[in-house]
Amino acid sequence: MSNPASHTHNAHATLDDAQRQRCEVWTRVMGYHRPVSSFNIGKQGEHAERRFFSERACAAPVAAAA
Repeated sequence: MSNPASHTHNAHATLDDAQRQRCEVWTRVMGYHRPVSSFNIGKQGEHAERRFFSERACAAPVAAAA
């Protein structure tokens, strides 16, 4: 087993296009996971338009209505 502490990481590493690997994004749909790349063009557009929220930002107290 390798020791993660013994590895050195270069934060500014650059790769040639030939060295890069495509990152596949998966999402949960109707109780199971699917790769976004398998979505049709309309569903891919909907996925790109999704907005994410932070619970901390939404947890602000709401003023009582008078």
